[in-house]
Amino acid sequence: MLATGAAGGVGTFSNIKGAYGSGTALGALAAGEGATAVLALVLLGLTMLGQAAPLVVRAGLWLLPAAASVMAGMAADGPGRTVIYAVTPMGMCVAAEGMAFLARRIVVHTDGRDAEAEHRAAAVVRSLAYHRARAANHPDEKIRARSERTSWRLARKVGTGDASLGTRLLDVQRERVTTGADVALADMFAVAVTPERHAATAPVTPTLPPAPEPASAVVEAEAVTVSRDREDTQVSTPTQEAETDGVTGAVTPVTLDEVAAVAGVPTPLPAEPLTDVQLVVVLRHLRYSDDPPLSYRQAVTAFRDAGFVGGEQRIRTAWGALMSQEESAP
Repeated sequence: MLATGAAGGVGTFSNIKGAYGSGTALGALAAGEGATAVLALVLLGLTMLGQAAPLVVRAGLWLLPAAASVMAGMAADGPGRTVIYAVTPMGMCVAAEGMAFLARRIVVHTDGRDAEAEHRAAAVVRSLAYHRARAANHPDEKIRARSERTSWRLARKVGTGDASLGTRLLDVQRERVTTGADVALADMFAVAVTPERHAATAPVTPTLPPAPEPASAVVEAEAVTVSRDREDTQVSTPTQEAETDGVTGAVTPVTLDEVAAVAGVPTPLPAEPLTDVQLVVVLRHLRYSDDPPLSYRQAVTAFRDAGFVGGEQRIRTAWGALMSQEESAP
């Protein structure tokens, strides 16, 4: 690149010298290629420092070689030489832009940030904020409509050329894909576990009705069961107490309040934002609200029907945490 720029300067000097002399050619070379070389060094230094180049520097890298091309073209004496003389000074412009671009890529690879892209993105965001404010609050309806259209055009440019933003978006997408695959596999290969039930959770209905007892047996049983002590207090026999203790009523299902209390969080309420732990609590309660336990899709449907709110990504993450807890439980 340095050789290309130097060759362009030497060629321009030789072309103008043949028509106007060495003094004029030296001045034209200094005004064209010389000034371009100075701007190229400024651009290179700013790029290596991680700073954005001013607009005047970028414009000068093209305007000064263009002026040198016009001067060289005026010194030619035919159409063919005019084209050659006009193209020659552009070698310095290409060399300067090439060095700046290479230095910019090196800085991006080393530091992970692109100053030029950040500068353009900041300018776009500032302009977008201004036009959005003007579209919302300007008293003139035509200006509001014009700013509205301009803001939509600027919205297409947000993030253009931002390598760090692209990397972060890819990381977010990878995380979502990984979480989705984890939830899908857990939902596919999870073994439905039926909670253990007590032997006396439901009343037992005898297959045959009991036979009626004789009247004498009833009177005798009453005589036996109704016994009193010295203080005239009725005393129950040990057999009756054992029978009474052996009968248990139906087990009450665990409520959402109880699950939240065990987890140490406030009770989740419908239509209110939930924390990550509360999401796990709600999904656990809904999963085991039926027998067999609900799958992921069934639990999500029950979650929505119950009026709870939460993003799909957060629900998938909470479900994955719930599956991990079930797999690690003894």
